[in-house]
Amino acid sequence: MKTRNLILSICAAALLFCAGGLVGANRFSKPSTILHVVTLRFKAAASPEARTAAIKGVEKMAAEIPGVKSVWTKTLKVQGDNYNAAFVIEFENQKAFEVYADHAAHKEWEKSYLEVRDQSTTHDITN
Repeated sequence: MKTRNLILSICAAALLFCAGGLVGANRFSKPSTILHVVTLRFKAAASPEARTAAIKGVEKMAAEIPGVKSVWTKTLKVQGDNYNAAFVIEFENQKAFEVYADHAAHKEWEKSYLEVRDQSTTHDITN
């Protein structure tokens, strides 16, 4: 009887250990959306209002372009040669990403954006 209880206790402990491992396992996904990541340096002469308007314009533009899934416009940290802002646009698929480049809303936003942008880098990422 003592041996049986010992075996049951060991099995219960092993199950509890395995369950803890499963609960604590890191889970992630590999979405098929496309991320358009832009880091930028504003022109020194660009006013704070013009800088804010350029970033806010990303949201306005995104609302008008079909296939834009999400935007990120709050810069937390940017690395590289005095770069001072970043934004991300997430597209549902390749077609939406292609539509963005020539869409009228993008062209309109770009007019004011290019007036305040000194330099930028762009990274387009998917799985």
